[in-house]
Amino acid sequence: MFSQVKKWMLAATLMVTASLAQAAAYEAGKHYTVLDQPVPVLADGKVHVEEAFWYGCPHCFHLESTLKPWKAKLPADVVFEGVPAMFGRAWVVHAQLYYVADVLGVLPKVHDAIFRAIHIDKQRLLDRDDQRDFLVEKAGIAAKDFDKAYESFTVKSRMKQGDQRIRAFKISGVPALIVQGKYVISASSAGGQEKMVDVADYLIEKERQALKAK
Repeated sequence: MFSQVKKWMLAATLMVTASLAQAAAYEAGKHYTVLDQPVPVLADGKVHVEEAFWYGCPHCFHLESTLKPWKAKLPADVVFEGVPAMFGRAWVVHAQLYYVADVLGVLPKVHDAIFRAIHIDKQRLLDRDDQRDFLVEKAGIAAKDFDKAYESFTVKSRMKQGDQRIRAFKISGVPALIVQGKYVISASSAGGQEKMVDVADYLIEKERQALKAK
């Protein structure tokens, strides 16, 4: 029995040591960037994580295979949201598709499908008619609802707000993860796409503790 207890204690010690070693391994300015001017997030007591991305970016498409299972396991006190970057004409067109799908309430249903359509099926989805047909087919929406949302003040306003956030993040490329509007994580800083979520987990816990201390 004593031997078993010693094994448990050793295992617990190793886990704590590994956790501390991992935390110590993530350094500001090396594995992530600290913004000089934090970008405000909703003061709801939760930790906010944002992904700056573009549907046409192959690296963003590749990251989805890592992000999807990670997002599914995020605790209730963590909020995740995508923010389409608009660094060119095609980026703007795809951002509008993102916000239209979100306003119509079908984004969770078509987000992955949009990525696959562009990168696997080689559909550019840069034409309004093509976007309409795509959402009608994949999400079952009415064409008139697409047209109404496409021209809506809500979509245009959210595009403007999203563009302002991307610029405030001071990023020059995608994908990037931004934690609590303070920390920016890229694949190059984290040491690879798969490690981006590890750095994000560390920063989420850092911000969780900071919120508890308030």
